[in-house]
Amino acid sequence: MSEATWRDPRRWLWPAALLVPTLPFQGLAIAHGGHEWGWWLTPAVVFGLIPLVDLLVGDDRQNPPEDAVAALQRSRYYRVLTYLYLPLQYAALAACCAVWARGGLSLFGAAGLVLSIGIVDGIAINTAHELGHKRERLERWLSKIALAPTGYGHFYVEHNRGHHVRVATPEDPASARLGESFWTFLPRTVLGSLRSAWRLEAARFRLRGRFPWTWRNDVLNAWVMTVVLFAGLTAWFGPVVLPLLAAQAVVGFALLEVVNYLEHYGLARPRNAAGRYDKVDPRHSWNSDRVVTNVFLFQLQRHSDHHANPLRRYQVLRSFDSSPRLPAGYATMIVVALVPPLWRAVMDRRVLAHYDQDLSAANVHPPALARLRARYPLPAA
Repeated sequence: MSEATWRDPRRWLWPAALLVPTLPFQGLAIAHGGHEWGWWLTPAVVFGLIPLVDLLVGDDRQNPPEDAVAALQRSRYYRVLTYLYLPLQYAALAACCAVWARGGLSLFGAAGLVLSIGIVDGIAINTAHELGHKRERLERWLSKIALAPTGYGHFYVEHNRGHHVRVATPEDPASARLGESFWTFLPRTVLGSLRSAWRLEAARFRLRGRFPWTWRNDVLNAWVMTVVLFAGLTAWFGPVVLPLLAAQAVVGFALLEVVNYLEHYGLARPRNAAGRYDKVDPRHSWNSDRVVTNVFLFQLQRHSDHHANPLRRYQVLRSFDSSPRLPAGYATMIVVALVPPLWRAVMDRRVLAHYDQDLSAANVHPPALARLRARYPLPAA
């Protein structure tokens, strides 16, 4: 079968990924009509409506045939969709700044506004993730532009050269450990990823005998984009928008990190006889084949194939039988992750089942080890 006879069944669904950055405009229209709950439209759709529709539509594990992959990879249609997220993202940010600067929002409305644009810019990090893995120079720069509103430009360095190397190991700040709550993971991953990104870039310059304090440093030039963006918005709307910019950035990168939390929770790569970690394979990422969330996230949920083949574009990522599976899509699991007792009840037993009840095979959070041993004793020999 070839691209001439096979057509992507989701081809006309992918533009739905561009719905999220339009939601603040729809919320603005509702709020302008005198209904301040409109500012809560974005979180309601993303964490309410999408999980419900995801549940009703269910899974699709179909993979594109390999002889159609090359043509799909070359198709500009799919990459243009990722490009289009950026102008919508920036337009939404400017619109929210204008509303904030105008004033008159109640605490309820202000909180909804912060969450709305924070969610848009947080999901933009997923777009940056897709773009940042590609070889094309344009896409790499667009990745940094998408990261600028959250001030998380160092993700461009740490994710590609840190996380992908150390994934599913205790050394990776972006791989959550079994028994570790999201609220414990969050400061560890934020600070750890920041330190790792700087060390990776500094090491790159040291190998070349150069000083890292240069515009060519990918951490620094990404951060400069944030400074320029925030300075421009402050000059346009006034210093009153600075609290909004700071708050939405926190929401945005926290959304990224809760996704990181659920993608590799408790999963571990064993060491081989030489003491090195085994090569990354589909067993080291939690997957979900829920159709709706995959469309909205450019198929991020097929995460195992992404880690095995990071240059593979979203439209050709595959589902594997060997991958551990989340019980729901990311939109649902994010909400679950925010409630640690619920998360542990849903996920800890799945991690242990993945390792045939062998706790020693998982990536365990050291402070939780005693509790987990008591609850999940080692299987009899």
